[in-house]
Amino acid sequence: MLNGQPDRAIHLNGLGKRFGIRWVLRGVSLDVRPGEAVGLMGPNGSGKSTVLRVLGTLLNPNAGTGSINGLDIVRDASGVRGQVGYMAHTPGLYDDLTARENLRFAADMLGLQYTMVDSSLERVGLASVADARVRGFSAGMQRRLALARLILRSPRVLLLDEPYSNLDTEGVELMNSVIAGVVESGGAALVALHELAPAKAMLDRTLTLVEGRIAATHQERAGLEHTTPTETR
Repeated sequence: MLNGQPDRAIHLNGLGKRFGIRWVLRGVSLDVRPGEAVGLMGPNGSGKSTVLRVLGTLLNPNAGTGSINGLDIVRDASGVRGQVGYMAHTPGLYDDLTARENLRFAADMLGLQYTMVDSSLERVGLASVADARVRGFSAGMQRRLALARLILRSPRVLLLDEPYSNLDTEGVELMNSVIAGVVESGGAALVALHELAPAKAMLDRTLTLVEGRIAATHQERAGLEHTTPTETR
């Protein structure tokens, strides 16, 4: 603990997850400190999305332990959900609802007032289409609306799965500004990426998953550029 706060915003120790007889994660251990943004790299099928889903309490692990700001991801799942902002690879929106209705529905599910709905739409550049049905939105607009939903609750820890998909340059800058805001306020971010370039300036380091294990750590910030292999067994 540092000044009464957990010294690890995200912690995994020996995390294992299987689907049927296939182990997708095989002993993943990682830490993300408050004030840190970390990228999670790896090929398709390496387990990146599964790591985020376990941390977000959408899946239970089959082995190992994990915590978010000191809260156990299994025993304290409800508390963990109150800390994290999770963005899936797909937006997960309701096509027949308007942008505003989507956010109001999310607020209802989260037990929040509607006071942040319009300001969230304004921040992501969708205020002018707040009353338009989502089925008419482009993929980039849907990603922006998913981001507006994410910031409704002012999360302390971001779990982002391919967040830059379908975003233009302005959208990438918007996503990075949200990540920076959380990290600079003492929060943390773990970002699953297929391509490093959009997030490179935001990241303190990257971790590489290979066949369900952390294979390497690469420091991204100036003066720290080196790759550290991680032993796997």
